[in-house]
Amino acid sequence: MMKRRTFLRLGGASGAALLAGRPALSTADESALLGEIEKQVLWRNRDGGAVTWFHPRGCMIPRTEGKPLALMTLQEIAGSDYFGPVHWTLSDDLGKSWTDPAAIPSLGRRPVEGHEGLEEGACDVVPEYHAATDTVLAMGHNVYYRGAKFSVADQLARYPVYSVRKADGTWTERKVLEWDDPRGAKSYSNGSGQRVTLPDGEVILSLCFHAGEGDRKVVGVRCSFDGSTLAIKETGPALSLPIKRGLLEPSVTRHGERIFLTMRAEDERGYVAVSEDGLHYGEKKAWTWEDGEALALSTTQQHWLTHSDGLYLVYTREDATNSKVIRWRSPLWVARVDTEKLCLIRETERVVLPLVGDGVNEPDEVGLMGNFHVTNATPGESWVTVGEWRPRREATGDTLLARLHWERPNRLVSSD
Repeated sequence: MMKRRTFLRLGGASGAALLAGRPALSTADESALLGEIEKQVLWRNRDGGAVTWFHPRGCMIPRTEGKPLALMTLQEIAGSDYFGPVHWTLSDDLGKSWTDPAAIPSLGRRPVEGHEGLEEGACDVVPEYHAATDTVLAMGHNVYYRGAKFSVADQLARYPVYSVRKADGTWTERKVLEWDDPRGAKSYSNGSGQRVTLPDGEVILSLCFHAGEGDRKVVGVRCSFDGSTLAIKETGPALSLPIKRGLLEPSVTRHGERIFLTMRAEDERGYVAVSEDGLHYGEKKAWTWEDGEALALSTTQQHWLTHSDGLYLVYTREDATNSKVIRWRSPLWVARVDTEKLCLIRETERVVLPLVGDGVNEPDEVGLMGNFHVTNATPGESWVTVGEWRPRREATGDTLLARLHWERPNRLVSSD
């Protein structure tokens, strides 16, 4: 029987040891691992009477007694790439109810010196609990606005920004993840990216970067974090795709002894690569099914769902039901990853959050779900959170949480 108090184990040797010596699972076992999926509406705004909360991304904070505390960052969306200040909210009942969102003071907007009327904000924030320092590291990147819209002509240097929630519940001032490499002179970002925290407290992540050329590249990064300052220690060789904007929004996870990387692209594909150290990745490979058929993906992020007995990918793709939906960003799907062949197993595919409406005849009524996050909440349950929005319906939409129930306990989430 699983006890109620749980916390997320941080990868590394301890996670690898859990997998050592286990027999390979049959396809039937793999497909049976993921059980019931439930949909919960956290905040409603399809009628436009409230706030459309976007970028809902959570993490779990252990407590000495009772259930872990869930923390989520989120922000209002009012147009394409136009976001309000970053907020945060808490749940002490495993996501059933949440406090009213409150602004993180350091992740709001501020005027840009020397550029009258231009404001710098923050977006694409991902919070993750850091056990070694008992803090939450919430990192996204900066963005520029002029008036009530994203300022295409005024995008100055872009870079990761973060704030730290200390054990006493207060948030620190905004800081920048500094990278003095000229390859990132125009932009470098880990926005929306999943990270891996090692047992010693170091952080593995990936950066998407460019110096002004058209296509972005992705590089593996190892950082130190002392509870206050995140600092880059080492980077690896870059991965590239010289098509349109290149490789975007990379996310990493650890499964067994390896680090897995998934990347958004603009050639109707997504890409995966694997590394032993999170720095040196092998050749990237387009996401396919096990028979080699490529998934049709339209410039949208993918994220990892990890279980001690298997690795999964959450994504959007082309389907007969969503042919007119912008970038096919509904529904959300999940499928098991073959970690040796680096492909998805077709018969394990499930719908995480369904398309609501008619994606062929009335696509403007469909809520887009392309900006989502995955959280391992308890040994028996993981979450996928997303803020849907309808860009041609005044940016209205609901904020959703999908509860993915496991048939066997996820030993990457410890209980005691």
